[in-house]
Amino acid sequence: MLRSLTPSFRWYGPGDPVSLNEIVQTGAKGVFTALHDIPYGEAWSRAAIRQRLGELASAGLSWEAVESVPVSEAIRTRTGDFEQHLENYRQTLTNLGAEGVSVVIYNFMPVLDWVRTDLAWRLSDGTECLRFDPVRFAAFELFLLKRPGADSDYTPDQLNQAEEFFKSLSVEEIRVFERGLIDVFPGVKMGLSLDELRAMLARYDGIDADGLREHYRRFLEAVVPAAEEAGVRLAVHPDDPPFPILGLPRIVSTQADLEKIVTMVDSPSNGICYCTGSLSARLDNDLVEIAETLGDRIHATHLRSVAHEADGSFYEANHLEGAVNMPAVVQALQKVNARRADGASLSYRPDHGHRMLDDLEKPQNPNPGYDLIGRMKGMAEIEGIQQALQYISK
Repeated sequence: MLRSLTPSFRWYGPGDPVSLNEIVQTGAKGVFTALHDIPYGEAWSRAAIRQRLGELASAGLSWEAVESVPVSEAIRTRTGDFEQHLENYRQTLTNLGAEGVSVVIYNFMPVLDWVRTDLAWRLSDGTECLRFDPVRFAAFELFLLKRPGADSDYTPDQLNQAEEFFKSLSVEEIRVFERGLIDVFPGVKMGLSLDELRAMLARYDGIDADGLREHYRRFLEAVVPAAEEAGVRLAVHPDDPPFPILGLPRIVSTQADLEKIVTMVDSPSNGICYCTGSLSARLDNDLVEIAETLGDRIHATHLRSVAHEADGSFYEANHLEGAVNMPAVVQALQKVNARRADGASLSYRPDHGHRMLDDLEKPQNPNPGYDLIGRMKGMAEIEGIQQALQYISK
């Protein structure tokens, strides 16, 4: 038995260059959004949540998932005022549940969230996409951040190429390259300097993967009971990319990682955000098996694909291309959706579309990967898969 997923769109609030009216025209029924103006660690009030709900309702859209309620660095490192941040997190979950918002996405990636080295990589068809190049990241680590021990994370060939690349940049290109990496997480332009980034990295001295996993377990123990009481389902987003960077541990990268997480605190409120783009950046992740095995704990989905290159780089492919077998993934998710005990429909959003057509003529979107047309194309392709699967299953 199959049951279609609810098509949704990411929206960054009133300042997003993609308006709610445009989102409605794509055919989306809901949005994944957050209150991006509230600083990390502070509680979200019911009034602010209600205001956002009103904005969406006036456009005829539902708030399908909160993306995200950020986990502060104080919580991840268990330093400073982390106890107050935990209390604020619990209060936010209580307030969201009281207003009828039931899915909350978050991540446990140290310091930086998703990381790319190129925010406008030009493909042969003229479209632009996001790309991760280990050589360029090595150049950032070695010649800008100057992280001790970084050279041991790369091959001699990568180190030589990194030096050649960095020497080829002008002063302005270096500035853009630096900011593009530090400020890459959409909707949260923290404005960090290199020294501030070094200070943030230093907080993880002595925290290895086991140590970070223990901090994560204690975070879940602190907030899952509040989520249960509020009727909220938490959905952790996988690491992106799903391997260690900046000398930091990554603990949400593989199926084994996800299986550990859902058993740390065994509750329906402790689940995952199934992001095919993040997980497919590792070729050893079997996306269909993950969906089939952990389906009951999937509370939100991001659908996109990546294409791998021989040198270890990857770029974000069209939704029906690259490493992800999208029809098989969508079929697995429709089966998961059909057996959901609560009867609610699982939502998806097309993730990180290509910059293309008229969007190429507009000013650069402040949220890389979130231009309108590329995501609309991806959603149309996924909706085509959904309709075809429903037709052949009859």
